[in-house]
Formats: sequence, C-alpha cells, structure tokens
Amino acid sequence: MLFVYLWGAALILFLVVEAITAGLTSIWFAAGALVALIIALLHGSVLLQFAAFLIVTGLTVFGTRSMARKYVNSRTVATNADRLLGAEGLVLEPIDNVRARGTVKVDGKVWSARSGSGEAIPADTLVLVDSIDGVKLIVRPAAQAPAAEPNS
Repeated sequence: MLFVYLWGAALILFLVVEAITAGLTSIWFAAGALVALIIALLHGSVLLQFAAFLIVTGLTVFGTRSMARKYVNSRTVATNADRLLGAEGLVLEPIDNVRARGTVKVDGKVWSARSGSGEAIPADTLVLVDSIDGVKLIVRPAAQAPAAEPNS
C-alpha cells in the first residue's frame, strides 16, 4: 500500500510541476506515474511498477517529442533571412568596415553590409552574402573565391 501513496504523490508532483512550467517538462513522467499507480492499486509487484513507469515514460517522451517541439517551442520566429545566404547583391554605398559604412541591395531590399575579409568594397560591385550578423549582411565580392571553411 505504501507504493500506492508514493506513486500518487509522484503523479501529483509531476502534474504540479507541469502546471507551473507549462512547457511539457514533466507530463511524460506523470503518465508513467499514473500507470505505475494503477499497477500498485492492482497489487502488482514493485519491480513491475518501476518497469511500467520507465517504459511508459520512455514511450511518451519518444512518441510525442516531435509534436512537442512543433507546438510548444513555437517562439522561434521565421524571418526567411537565411534565404539571403549565397544571394547576389549590388553595393550601393561603398563598404568600409573601419568607418562602419556600406549598404547593398539584395532581393530588392537595401541592407547594411560589412566585408567578410575586412577589405573595402567599392560601389557598384557585385557581392555574395556569406552570413548575417544581426541586421548586417557579411559579404564578399562575387568575383572572389569562396572563403575557406575553418578547420574544426
């Protein structure tokens, strides 16, 4: 009978933690504790209770993980900025990293830009977008060979 109380307390604890965090942090453990509680009420062995707890918890974690990521972690705002990577643009204002100046027009929009190599890039030069740093595009002249990837 002791384990009935322990599983009941665990179930309540997991549900309270879930209610406080509201981020699918312990609901899987609550499902496992519920099954273990039912087995304890049916006078199942302690080993069976723990096995059921672990199995149900594992199955619910792996069974709902992709759904949880999709619906719970929806704070990520898609900006489509990554579609600019590798895009070609035209330098409107000369790019000078020392003076923190330079703009490029990419995909019909004007962006602040900096040179990836640190070298100045004159106006009317075609450039390729290598990366994005905040709201600035990091570019290189289109005629230049791609920058070598650093060794990891």
